[in-house]
Amino acid sequence: MKNLYTLKKYFIKYKSKLIWGFLFILLSNAATVYLPILLKDAVNLLQTKTTTETLFHYGVMIVGTSLFAGVFRFLIRQSIIVVSREIEYDLRGDFWQHIQNLPTRYFRDTATGNIMAHATNDINAVRMFIGPAVMYSIDTVIRFSLVIIIMFKISVYLTLYALFPLPFLSVLVYFVGKKIHDRFTKIQEKFSELTTRAQENYSGIRVIKSYVREQGEIADFKVLSKEYMLKNMSLARVQALFQPILFLITGVSVIVVIWLGGMQVIRGKLLLGDITALIIYLGILIWPMIAFGWVINIIQQAEASMARLNRIFAEQESSNEGTKADYSKETITGEIEFRNAAFEYSAGKKRILENINLKIPAGSTVAIMGHTGSGKTTLVNLLPRLYDVTEGELLIDGIPINLIPLDVLRTNIGFVQQESFLFSDTIANNIAYGLDTFNKDSVSRASSIAQFDKDARDFPKGYETIIGERGITLSGGQKQRAAMARAIVLNPAILILDDSFSAVDTSTEEDILKNLKEFMKGRTSILISHRVSTVKDADKIIVLADGRIAEEGTHDELLEYNGIYADIYTKQLLEKELEEIS
Repeated sequence: MKNLYTLKKYFIKYKSKLIWGFLFILLSNAATVYLPILLKDAVNLLQTKTTTETLFHYGVMIVGTSLFAGVFRFLIRQSIIVVSREIEYDLRGDFWQHIQNLPTRYFRDTATGNIMAHATNDINAVRMFIGPAVMYSIDTVIRFSLVIIIMFKISVYLTLYALFPLPFLSVLVYFVGKKIHDRFTKIQEKFSELTTRAQENYSGIRVIKSYVREQGEIADFKVLSKEYMLKNMSLARVQALFQPILFLITGVSVIVVIWLGGMQVIRGKLLLGDITALIIYLGILIWPMIAFGWVINIIQQAEASMARLNRIFAEQESSNEGTKADYSKETITGEIEFRNAAFEYSAGKKRILENINLKIPAGSTVAIMGHTGSGKTTLVNLLPRLYDVTEGELLIDGIPINLIPLDVLRTNIGFVQQESFLFSDTIANNIAYGLDTFNKDSVSRASSIAQFDKDARDFPKGYETIIGERGITLSGGQKQRAAMARAIVLNPAILILDDSFSAVDTSTEEDILKNLKEFMKGRTSILISHRVSTVKDADKIIVLADGRIAEEGTHDELLEYNGIYADIYTKQLLEKELEEIS
């Protein structure tokens, strides 16, 4: 139960409703246990002389008490079950907020389907504990206590015999509860695998169809589905055994009362109404016994699910601002400096960046080149703190980057990443995604700079065209230009273009660079590209090799150096000449 204890703050928030729910349970059960007393008295009266008026009186009392119990049973659900839905809403919101604030590292190491499983199955399992389990736990304890007290008043002898099988129930619950917990944990883990596989298939459906792998994926999914089914069947077998044993134990109690109680009535030691009441009370106890087993089942499942959720909540959020962050800083000018900076994705792994010393004056344009895997993208990912340097320092405007509030840092950086991600929304909303308030003129201007305005207007509904999941209706070049417009519209102090022209033809690239030349005046701009034509006009060009700065200088200086940059330039010239000849 230690994992479920973390729900304490939610229970405190809704304590007034829960207290009312507890009161309604008490009143409902008081009426429920009073019914057999009325029946006992009515049956006992039937053995003596009685009148129609007396029977009518008992009939009205029984109906009235039943209605009283029913009304408060309704109010129980309107309080406790409603609270469970409200806590589910809060928990889901807290989970979503926490997920949004987790560092990029977490999403690199965790499958999307696994996160989806947490957000659906696990939260629902916890909600079942908050509502039905809490409600029936309290209900069972109160009802059981009241019934046992009244049964003892009727006959201590019969009550003791009736309760004799119950210790066996406790042993059963202990062993079965442990099995349910273990098996449900395995079910949730397998469900995460299944969800991950489904999500990957949906996202990569075009690759699957291109390589004619539909049947292979169907076969693999069937294997996972069967494993998931078998684990559910394993749990179902335990549950299927649990319920009949509960009925058996309570059934034995009823048989004992009927047999021994009948003997007591024959001998004149008990009245017929007394034995009738005892049998009814045992019938009333059957549901608490069943509910007890069901609640144990729910608690074990919720415990397993909450343990999985707590592992995510234990993940440190990406802000790490602490109390040292300078919250008075609202803007940045764009001076960037790396001091002996190094980075590795995991402790003890190979360093992706090593001994980076680089100063980029505010308002200047720096280009980064290098072969695949040299660390170009990793370097620029450090600027918006998608990752943090693991050694050395990174400063913005002379301030260590971790002292700048994240929202200030990121709203001043326009970042066009290698893989352009667009949402299933309108073109306009995708471009204006980073704006607090939508501005049609700003969207149009940014699109014009990125050479995307004409493309957007050519769609049937113009900027209001919904582009589908991940921008599926756009070409690769259109996606890149839309993503570029999204960064430009922010009017950022620092603009990062990470290989943002790879899917754009050279003619369009030249037009965009011409537009960007004016836009980048006074801004710190970082261009990553494999094309020399893209970077040759930069104030400084950095060449990375194996995570280190191998060369730096202007286009002409690097050509004179005759190193990696000059080699890339020569090869691209030859490729261009061969294209012109062909």
